[in-house]
Amino acid sequence: MNLDITTINSDGQSAEALIDSLRERLSPRGDIVSEAGRERTIELFGEALSPQQVVSRICQDVANGGLDALLEYTRRLDGADLTAETLRVSADELVEAHRQADSDYLQTIRRIRNNVHDFQSRVLTEDVEVVRQGDDGAGQGGGHVVLRQRYRPLRRIGICVPGGAAAYPSTLLMTAVPAMAAGVEEIAVVVPPTAFGGYNTNLLAACQELGVTEIYRVGGAQAVAALAYGVEGIVSVDKIVGPGNLFVALAKRHVFGEVDIDSIAGPSEVVVLADETAIPAFLASDLISQAEHSPGSSVLLTWHAPLVDSVREALASQLAELPRGDLATESLNQYGALVAVPTREEAIALSERIAPEHLHISTSDPDQILNLVQNAGAIFLGHHTPVALGDYIAGPSHVLPTGGTARFANGLSANDFLKRSSVISYDREALAVDAEDVKRIAEVEGLTAHAQSISIRLNDSPPAV
Repeated sequence: MNLDITTINSDGQSAEALIDSLRERLSPRGDIVSEAGRERTIELFGEALSPQQVVSRICQDVANGGLDALLEYTRRLDGADLTAETLRVSADELVEAHRQADSDYLQTIRRIRNNVHDFQSRVLTEDVEVVRQGDDGAGQGGGHVVLRQRYRPLRRIGICVPGGAAAYPSTLLMTAVPAMAAGVEEIAVVVPPTAFGGYNTNLLAACQELGVTEIYRVGGAQAVAALAYGVEGIVSVDKIVGPGNLFVALAKRHVFGEVDIDSIAGPSEVVVLADETAIPAFLASDLISQAEHSPGSSVLLTWHAPLVDSVREALASQLAELPRGDLATESLNQYGALVAVPTREEAIALSERIAPEHLHISTSDPDQILNLVQNAGAIFLGHHTPVALGDYIAGPSHVLPTGGTARFANGLSANDFLKRSSVISYDREALAVDAEDVKRIAEVEGLTAHAQSISIRLNDSPPAV
């Protein structure tokens, strides 16, 4: 396949139009389906449904039909004829997978686990206590107030691990280990019943190494529904995390409110900000590494115009040598761009407009540019910090906001598996100090029982009943 990546070397207005177009195409709205997908939908459901309608149908059927519906959709969509007994990966299968796994691979899993656990443990939010002595307004002490913010781990979470085109033990590590660092005790993993999923030795060995023993061979929207609503043999969870295809993303959106979710993820993204010190071969490898997810969006933004042609040449050279070169080329042609603008500030503004999942700052002064950046899921500094480090080993989770949501959303961390509660304690004197302010606001809002709940506690002779 020939490389035909979009190239712009002109004014910022043209670049803005391109960036807006890319964002629109990458948005997981779920209202576009290919002709092949439309025909498959008609075959399965007897009518042409949109992806949202498909997901709604599946989730409703699993919620109402339980295990039978889950197994039926697994058979129809994945071609796997499972039973209640074979749906869950057995303890013996986990032990055997671990025994068969390459020892160097298991050592790598341990090193990654240690890196991730160390980082995630250090960023955990701790309980906060504020002790306040009341002030009656006249400079006199007015009692004792204790305010706390208390954090407790979620009881049970579910993890979606993809398994269609490749095996992803990294996703298991980047979701399960932060949850473990937070103290979550029950972790259920769902993974498609494929050679790259629920039957993959490396993935199952990683589960065993981490101590994750509850794994179900089910994927897609039906897996999300099973985690959210619970079916026979699968207890419902409190939160669902992990990436997946469009149907998984839409299913997570569908069940949100019944359970919490991490995000509604779209295709993988990288924006590279580069100056004249960047090495074209390095930049090309960064762009290809995300494009090979297929789909994946890869955008170079530079204020050094000669880089555009140099990177294009490096892309063509590297793509010709890679096993997934055709897939990456297709992504680059559809969702990639090489953009040169007159100034560094214009390039940064375009990056902010994209709000990318991954931002790689490949310049002579990455820390200076970092201070000018607001919107990005994860940021990689310098010529020798490729995104793959964050994907696999550094410590922060690789589950990150996509589709422009890095404007307001965050990457997954151990803190996302904590539930916080405020704890408030007043004595009588402190209550008396704040009483008039509370009653005044309550009366303005017409909530007289609120005011009464204050007054009744300050009566010299409170009622016995």
